[in-house]
Amino acid sequence: MNREESEIIALQALTFIAGQEKIMGWMLAETGIDQGTLAQSADNPEILAGVLDFLLSHEEILIDFCNQESLSATSPVRARQFLPGAPVEDY
Repeated sequence: MNREESEIIALQALTFIAGQEKIMGWMLAETGIDQGTLAQSADNPEILAGVLDFLLSHEEILIDFCNQESLSATSPVRARQFLPGAPVEDY
């Protein structure tokens, strides 16, 4: 996994979310971003990080997304590590 692959997964997640009006509204409400800003900034790594954060905080949506895209459930978690604001694990 690298940053480019991470951005691709995040864009796939955004497409998945945008295709479901209820979930899209939920994400916009939780993140505080409006549709216009999201549309204009969809390639912004910070926005993509927020999309993955939303996805990762909702297990049912995460599972549906991974099933649709034939991804392992760990792929979005790994992808999140390459985008801004990723939690740093200190062991």
